[in-house]
Amino acid sequence: MLLSVVIPAYNEEKNIGATIHALASELDRNEIPFEIVVANDNSKDRTEAVLQELSADDARVRYINCSPPNGFGRAIRTGLSAARGDYIVVYMADLSDHPDDVVAYYRKLEEGYDCVFGSRFIEGSKVEDYPRVKYVVNRIVNYSLKWLFWCKFNDLTNAFKGYRREVIEACGPYCASHFNITVEMSLSALIRNYTITQIPIKWSGRTWGESNLRLSAMGRRYMSTFIKVFAERILIHDDVIAEKLSSKRKSSKSEEVLNYRLVTLEGEIQEVGSRLAKIEQDENIKKAA
Repeated sequence: MLLSVVIPAYNEEKNIGATIHALASELDRNEIPFEIVVANDNSKDRTEAVLQELSADDARVRYINCSPPNGFGRAIRTGLSAARGDYIVVYMADLSDHPDDVVAYYRKLEEGYDCVFGSRFIEGSKVEDYPRVKYVVNRIVNYSLKWLFWCKFNDLTNAFKGYRREVIEACGPYCASHFNITVEMSLSALIRNYTITQIPIKWSGRTWGESNLRLSAMGRRYMSTFIKVFAERILIHDDVIAEKLSSKRKSSKSEEVLNYRLVTLEGEIQEVGSRLAKIEQDENIKKAA
């Protein structure tokens, strides 16, 4: 299965090269077929020039220049529309996410899960240089989401997640233009009852440049997304239940057909055994005569 890693990038000239080299090396080492799709979000530095060099060196690396205005969510939407893979992972350009976690996501999707949500705040995770104020806000928001959507996932606001292509297609088109797309994507999958697993991941604070997340500007955007998805959950509830029941019926019907075929096969095997025994008996009689 082809993996598409979608990377939104804004003014990441010092990070994007190291990010892509580390990611490609780890995926190659684990023999995972992949493409890297970078959405250049109207960068004002040399990000595009670096991407030109990287894509010239490796055909599996592609980049798209986003149309203005810029926005984290718009960049992700642009990257998703260009992705060709069966599995899709959203990955950060600033070296905060770790390549071996992408491999772990891929393996979980191979196991059959529809989505893989990484968490920086469960046993086994590792976080370095997380800003204190952002940590407090993150915990408040995520605990609120756990309560509001009655789920076990505790890092829904993290962009770094993995999805099957059909999940992206069923939940889209997405509307969020900024960092609120992180919760729009995760919650849209959650309310549709896709199979989701949560695994511990590593996260490191950026070593160069500044974060593009502005907490003061994101409050109303996150709130509008929460309201949108919560209302959507209510509106599609009947459809989700109907699809689940239909899936159970199909599964039950498949089991009935399988059981019937097994019984039929068992009868045919017994019949063949009886015929072979009869042939052997006839041959013994002939030899005795």
